[in-house]
Amino acid sequence: MNAASPIVAPSAPTLVGMTRAELGDALRAIDTPEREIRMRVSQLWGWIYFHGARDFDKMLNIAKVVRGKLADRYTLARPEVTSAQVSSDGTRKWLIKMPPVDARDRGAEIECVYIPENSRGTLCVSSQVGCTLTCTFCHTGTQKLVRNLTSREIVQQLVVARDMIGDFPGLTRPTDGLLPSGEGVRAVSNIVFMGMGEPLFNVDNVAAAIDVLSDGDGLSLSKRRITVSTSGVVPEIPPLGERAGTMLAISLHAVRDDLRDTLVPLNKKYPIKELMNACRDYPGLSNARRITFEYVMLKGVNDSPAEARELVRLLKGVPAKINLIPFNPWPGTKYECSDWGTIETFSDIVFNAGYASPVRTPRGRDILAACGQLKSETEKTRARARMMAEEDGG
Repeated sequence: MNAASPIVAPSAPTLVGMTRAELGDALRAIDTPEREIRMRVSQLWGWIYFHGARDFDKMLNIAKVVRGKLADRYTLARPEVTSAQVSSDGTRKWLIKMPPVDARDRGAEIECVYIPENSRGTLCVSSQVGCTLTCTFCHTGTQKLVRNLTSREIVQQLVVARDMIGDFPGLTRPTDGLLPSGEGVRAVSNIVFMGMGEPLFNVDNVAAAIDVLSDGDGLSLSKRRITVSTSGVVPEIPPLGERAGTMLAISLHAVRDDLRDTLVPLNKKYPIKELMNACRDYPGLSNARRITFEYVMLKGVNDSPAEARELVRLLKGVPAKINLIPFNPWPGTKYECSDWGTIETFSDIVFNAGYASPVRTPRGRDILAACGQLKSETEKTRARARMMAEEDGG
């Protein structure tokens, strides 16, 4: 069987994305006896999240009458993939349309990116529709916040990805790009909350989704392979560690408050000193569970040797690694990427101080899927189409 195209979601609610508690409630809604709920939840969990089931009739260890009731009330639908792109380097980007959550919602559109490497595959998921942070170097920040994603919608991104790249049992992986290989290697082995939105402005749904993503009987991603990236919502950083226990990444990008106020306006509310104190208090922090600090390299803005040395001073005592990110240009930006020699000098200063400082290889630039580039082009395309139609009609 080939990699599956996701089923377009109808009006009936889907079980895909539900937590165990929500599946229990769904079973109660079809009059399942309470004594059977735990068993039935476990059965559904395995079919939905381990097998990637798309048809209730395939669930042969569930009584036929129960399957019939489930099919009458629910579906196993996925959100609709309205656009799929494959970069020259194998990166994949999907524009996913979520069904409306209420009468006022027209159906959210988000972008989700899959980054394959030889031994692993990383899925970059979104936590909000749009973003409210307006970081000046980030394309996503130019898109206004529409709403938070539900925990189900966050989980559904991984289910869609596994459908699209044949990562459920019985599916064949596509051959039009690089995918991880090797016995027992899953195509999606890592999750990063680095897509659209600020995860810690939606922490309840993010934490609930992580519970589903990391459940060992289903999607089974290790929490040490799930990273939540924040621009610095300080009050939510320690609770995230307590509730979710995932790896943490900080979108830092500057070592002085005056500059970070411009690059990451959230800094005006939670300045660098408060942010670093929250990082030092992150539960479970150790050399084996280091915090990743992301630092985009902007030419003539934040890339001097003096700033590299100040970064080292700032991180003193924090188990950390620094991801140096060459700036990924997007239409209309005022920034340029630092010269390669400047990036190497910056990296050497950090590395010689004892911190890992890999320079992230830009991926998916040709399809606007690289770090900081995520922003749906659909609205622009539709707007241009409307303008052309109006001109033709005039």
